[in-house]
Amino acid sequence: MIRNANLLDELRSTLTPVENHLIDGYVDGRVSRRALLRHGSLLGLSLPFLGRVALAAGFGAAPSVARANVEPGATIRIACAAPEAAIDPVLTGSYGAILMFQQVGEFLCVDGPDLVLKPGLATSWKPNQDGTVWTFTLRKGVKFQSGGEMKAEDVVATMDRLADPKNSSNALSVFKGILQKGGARKVDDYSVEFHLDGPNGNFPYMVSSDNYNAIILPANYSGDFEKTWDGTGPFKIEKYTRNVGASFVRNEDYWGPKALPAKTEFIFYQDIQPQILALQAGQVDIINTLPALAGVGLLSDPSFDIISVKSAANQAVHMHCHMGPFKDARVRQAVALSLDRVKLVKGLMKGRAIAGNDSPFASIYPSTDPSVPQRTQDIQKARELMKAAGFDKGLQATLTAPQTLEIPAYAQLIQSWVKEIGIDLKLNIMDRNAFFGDVVPGKSPWLDAEMAIADWGHRGVPNVLLTALLTSTGTWNAANFQNEEYDTLVKSYIASFDLDTQRENAGKIQRLLHQETPMLFGYFFDHLTATKKGVVGVQPTAMGQLFLHGAGIV
Repeated sequence: MIRNANLLDELRSTLTPVENHLIDGYVDGRVSRRALLRHGSLLGLSLPFLGRVALAAGFGAAPSVARANVEPGATIRIACAAPEAAIDPVLTGSYGAILMFQQVGEFLCVDGPDLVLKPGLATSWKPNQDGTVWTFTLRKGVKFQSGGEMKAEDVVATMDRLADPKNSSNALSVFKGILQKGGARKVDDYSVEFHLDGPNGNFPYMVSSDNYNAIILPANYSGDFEKTWDGTGPFKIEKYTRNVGASFVRNEDYWGPKALPAKTEFIFYQDIQPQILALQAGQVDIINTLPALAGVGLLSDPSFDIISVKSAANQAVHMHCHMGPFKDARVRQAVALSLDRVKLVKGLMKGRAIAGNDSPFASIYPSTDPSVPQRTQDIQKARELMKAAGFDKGLQATLTAPQTLEIPAYAQLIQSWVKEIGIDLKLNIMDRNAFFGDVVPGKSPWLDAEMAIADWGHRGVPNVLLTALLTSTGTWNAANFQNEEYDTLVKSYIASFDLDTQRENAGKIQRLLHQETPMLFGYFFDHLTATKKGVVGVQPTAMGQLFLHGAGIV
């Protein structure tokens, strides 16, 4: 296509220097279309505007996604994990509960499978010059299912609940050091300003579906969500029975296009195998989350479709940096070099993953520095590192892990690989709830272990994993990694706006983590959703959410 310089100049005339820098990168080929859409949406540029930029630059418009062409009125049946506790959007972090309150609640913006932010209850957002204040414009005419109109005070109250340490919110891992109670402020009925603790170039992801606790609730919400289920979404609760299931019906007063299904039914399971059997028997239409290893029989079965969403979800291994043999970085590096990441991706994850490079920067992130060399298995180099660390005769250690997903099999692979470099690794595989315990040092086998595997959900940006897992004061810093240089680099990354600066800071972080190796990120696995043939319009996210308002059966 031919570049339209006049139109491009006209479009650029209203942009900020940071926004124009992004367009420069796209025009000269340094920024891909995917990165343009993802980073442009983050800065508050609309997808139609970015499509016009792409056309003017001579590269063609971005594709659009249409709703399924089906008759409305179907009942969609979903197999899913049972919520582990009472459903409360402020407190809950289990996949089953997240899926439930997401059916009736909505977010300011939605992080799609392409990492592009799309408007939700907010129609637009913009930062100030240094990214310390973000202003969100709210959608008008949105009603809670209890009848009141959603306005700025509801957004402010929602964010205050999540950011207040007294509430023990599950979202504190996202907001700590970013947004305090009182930081969200009403400008008028349909505008909210977020005054942050410091510059933050990725902030809209913190209040999107990426932060699964951030559904907007009424200002007068006082808890006991299971009695009210009061959200703004396309479905309303019909019935909820703990440990059994839930059903939802179409919200006829929804602000947007009405949901195509008349009803959705969720059946709760404690394990994946009964879910697979139920799908094969025609008792359900969808399995929301299908592990690759356990679900290998469905992956090539022509009777079912597999929706695969690229993800930064991972099963990271921490090594305690100030206790036992792993306090020597050379031992940690040796363990990292023993891993066969090709076999992890192709064997353990059945090709439904991408190799990790021992940092939270998955290759799906536009800000990841691709020039950092990918770690590969090097047994000879690992043995040299063990010898240099004084362990030429080997050592003994224990790897603690939960009995969930592919983790036990992953632990066995690590055990066999490190044996080649002289490490006698004992395995301690535990019940998942017992593994995490009270999630405080001294009362959590995970946090107290010298080496352990934990599973971490997808995030649209790496900020939460960079801070919570690895900064000196991180909420989930099980490795007890204390590194001032790292902390400073993470602050610089978080504060940076333009993609080039983010990549520069990311590269420094990636290289430092290669040197220190407090954690192993062996792979980032796809989120898989299995559907019966003929079920269309299903939109899963890598967070485990499931948008069904456009679903139907053909």
